[in-house]
Amino acid sequence: MTNQLVQTNSLNWQPLLEYGVNTSGIYCKVLRIDEVQQRAVSFLLKFDPGASYANHNHPAGEEVYVLEGEIRFNADQLYAGDYLYTAPGNTHAAYSKTGCTLLFIVPEEVEIL
Repeated sequence: MTNQLVQTNSLNWQPLLEYGVNTSGIYCKVLRIDEVQQRAVSFLLKFDPGASYANHNHPAGEEVYVLEGEIRFNADQLYAGDYLYTAPGNTHAAYSKTGCTLLFIVPEEVEIL
């Protein structure tokens, strides 16, 4: 494995597309791909005001750091500078009233509920 530098300011936001999931108003910048799983494990997400992501399970956990804005994961309200670790097997949905930009580390694909 080699080091990888991603200059995120040079990347364009791409609409987040997931089959069978309403992801309108959510955009992605991929930071790192797991070559074995062939999927992004580290990425930035941008939520437009009012955007939401469906209730889902995290088989291998999830790490989220809020870069700007605000977002709610079930009862947890996060703001810029907040970090949330979701332990394996836990579920939540996500909603941002005013919009946000987040750093995610998701070691294994989520399961939509």
